[in-house]
Amino acid sequence: MLNVVGSAFQNCDRVTRRNFLQLGAPLLGLGIDSLLRGDARAAEQSSANGSKKSLIVFWTHGGMSQQDTYDMKPLAPAEYRGMYEPIATKEPGVQVCERFGEQAKVMNHISQVRSVHHENGIHAPSAHWMQTGYFGPTLARNAAQNPSFGSVISRSLGSRAAQMPAYVTVPKSEAFGYQGAVYLGKAFNPFEVGADPNAKDFKVPNLTMPGGLTAASLASRRRLLKEFDSINRDIDQSGVMKGLDTFKAQALEMVSGKRVREAFDINQEDPKTRDRYGRHQYGQSALLARRLVEAGARCITINTGYWDHHNEIEKGLEEHLPPLDRAIAGLVADLHERGMLDDVMIYCAGEFGRTPLINGHAGRDHWSNCFTVMLAGGGIQGGRVVGASEKFGGGVKERLSTPLDVLATIYYGLGIPLTTLYNDATGRPTSIVGQGRPIHELY
Repeated sequence: MLNVVGSAFQNCDRVTRRNFLQLGAPLLGLGIDSLLRGDARAAEQSSANGSKKSLIVFWTHGGMSQQDTYDMKPLAPAEYRGMYEPIATKEPGVQVCERFGEQAKVMNHISQVRSVHHENGIHAPSAHWMQTGYFGPTLARNAAQNPSFGSVISRSLGSRAAQMPAYVTVPKSEAFGYQGAVYLGKAFNPFEVGADPNAKDFKVPNLTMPGGLTAASLASRRRLLKEFDSINRDIDQSGVMKGLDTFKAQALEMVSGKRVREAFDINQEDPKTRDRYGRHQYGQSALLARRLVEAGARCITINTGYWDHHNEIEKGLEEHLPPLDRAIAGLVADLHERGMLDDVMIYCAGEFGRTPLINGHAGRDHWSNCFTVMLAGGGIQGGRVVGASEKFGGGVKERLSTPLDVLATIYYGLGIPLTTLYNDATGRPTSIVGQGRPIHELY
């Protein structure tokens, strides 16, 4: 018998309705029933448009230097061009940084937009802009104002398999808090993995049985849930639980069943495949993302660390570039060989780029006037370079693209109607793309 001290209405197990609503998911080790509820609603729309597409994101929190990676300036003075040499790629005429040697081998599948522009050089507003398409918070108002593209995808398409979260962040959501659902509702927040997939003892805390709870004892919880299903329940105002219903039972199945747990079990992969992606957080996160897509997840965002290299940028990039290169190239090649690349889009971006001019501390500062994002798969034609920066990279030379244009490109590729509107916090219908338009040169 489960005994919880409390007052108000009690059932035969002496669990009050109020207590159960307050304890809810923590009691069962479940914060995921709302995700399942959201997936069920979104799945109705997904089945209507028949989209089979998914998205895997490499988010470079802090801002990756475009001039030291994809948009190099080898003819510029030393204080602009940086320390790396460009190398040829499999796509004739397209060059990348020498530290991107693995991506160079699969550049026929990878495209770049070298003319992304917005008008803010501060981390928080820029991160919000790139992840939602809209300028939002300032340093004095950091709360998210709009839903992230991952939450829009989750709301619009849902997962492709029952019990699988539609939107996942690895190892956890980024620090500013702009990868959430905001007015779309908590049901469309990401499922956080909460651990490094490269760790020897990697396991997902949210899929681990709470202390004292065993598979055998789940039966009594199920009976308790069933009993509460017969009560006209209150809905707690926090929105964490929207009643105890069949989705709570599905969440129990998600924790106790095999399908989802096996998808997260990266140890099932062939060691050679794990080596191919790289035995580091970036590589194993990318491999885990592929497994989750195969199992039915719709959007996985890999948060790759901090790229804010104001000082000694070479030291910082030497830490980040080789594992990122291995992870992206391994994912592209693996998806292609499995026949999945046309259905899985890959996106790499941060909140902005870095200054063309190297500063007095051998670093680069924030720069939003012109920077690069990378896209591959999911219908994107590989080997394309869209847009161009000026001679030294200070501004857009041709084909300016906004954050909303980039997101419109992603939504278009995934099969989400660009006319989609969702009510904001005031109840006003709000476009998911605003004035943004797809970058059709990529298709």
